[in-house]
Amino acid sequence: MIHIALDKRIVAACPEVHIGLVRAHVVNSPTSDELWREIEDAAAQVASRYELLAINQRPAIAATRRLYKALGKDPGRYRVASEQLCRRIVRGLGLYRLTTLIDTVNLVSIVSGYAISGLDADRIVGDTLTMGVGQAGENYNGIGRGALNIEGMPVYRDQMGGVATPTSDEERTKFTMETSTVQICINAFAPEMPLQQAVDMMASLLQRYAQATHIETDIY
Repeated sequence: MIHIALDKRIVAACPEVHIGLVRAHVVNSPTSDELWREIEDAAAQVASRYELLAINQRPAIAATRRLYKALGKDPGRYRVASEQLCRRIVRGLGLYRLTTLIDTVNLVSIVSGYAISGLDADRIVGDTLTMGVGQAGENYNGIGRGALNIEGMPVYRDQMGGVATPTSDEERTKFTMETSTVQICINAFAPEMPLQQAVDMMASLLQRYAQATHIETDIY
């Protein structure tokens, strides 16, 4: 299991932070119809439960937005990934059907409200991820977004640099069809779904849909 370290600025701004960790050997594939039905069911529940303006009041989303503000980042301009997903659902824009690994992470994020960092473990340099604060001019390429201004965002870094933020993970460590080991960090800046339940859900889905073995879980 990867080691997690937290910058003192993160702890000062959000002393209740906990991180659910899941690591496993997996096989990625196109998203199955069964997994997609689970995603559609979860999306339907979100659509029936929330108005657009109420999404950012979900406890997990609201807490992440507060952390952004405390660190000097505008959460309305740089939306949390779980908020992005739920807004698409409520606006009737639908979700993209991607791969098993990506859609598994998206499913747990939709259900739990947590922003989740899903990383190819074999592309992480070193044995530690440190969550700190993004700096001005720091090089970071968000998945499908290009250069992303992460100044003032909470950011996980390995020995080479940034790999994940609650807004977007980095291209260098993204899931691909060749990904065989995952490192998943469920970022709970305030409780919504019980974090152990979210961790267990992630591990179960990976077993069912990604042939997961050698599963390790923890809560930091």
